[in-house]
Amino acid sequence: MLPLILPFPGNEALAAALGGALPAEVGTLTVRHFPDGETYVRIDTPVDGRVVLLACTLHRPDDKLLPLVFAAATARELGAAQIGLLAPYLAYMRQDRRFLSGEGITSAYFAKLLSTAVDWIVTVDPHLHRRASLGEIYSVPTTVLHAATLLSGWISQRVQRPLIIGPDAESAQWVGVVAGA
Repeated sequence: MLPLILPFPGNEALAAALGGALPAEVGTLTVRHFPDGETYVRIDTPVDGRVVLLACTLHRPDDKLLPLVFAAATARELGAAQIGLLAPYLAYMRQDRRFLSGEGITSAYFAKLLSTAVDWIVTVDPHLHRRASLGEIYSVPTTVLHAATLLSGWISQRVQRPLIIGPDAESAQWVGVVAGA
C-alpha cells in the first residue's frame, strides 16, 4: 500500500511535487474553523494501515500547530500505521536558550509537543543555532535535508552577478555555502 501524503491548506503544490517524485498517493485533508475559531479537521482519504505523511510548512506556526496535532491524532485514531511530518520550514528553533530571566525555551516546548503527535519529521535546513542536531530536543527520528546546492545551482543558471545576503549573523552558515558554490 502506497504512503499517503495529506497536504495542509497552502501546501498542495508541495504535496503534488512529492507525490510525483515518490511512490505515494496524494490525498485530501479538510481543515477549517468554526465561527468561534475552533478547528475542524477531516481526513477525506482512507488512512487505515497506511503510512501518512502530513505536508505542512510551519511558517506562522501558531495558526497551524493545533490543526496539525488534531490531524495527526485523527489519522492515528483512524488506523494509520505511521504518521510523519514533512515540514520544509520547522518553526520555533530560535528561542533555544533563556536569554533573559523568565523567558520560555520555546524550541524545546514545541519539539516536545510535536514529538507526541508524529512518529518522525523531515525538514529543510532548520535553524540549529546553538544545537548540534534536532535530536537534542525532538524525541522522534528527524531527517534534515539541505537546500544550498539546489539554491546555488538555480542562482548560477539565472543570475549573472549574484549578491548573496542573509537576514542576520546566524544565517551566515547557509549564506556562505550558497555563495561558495
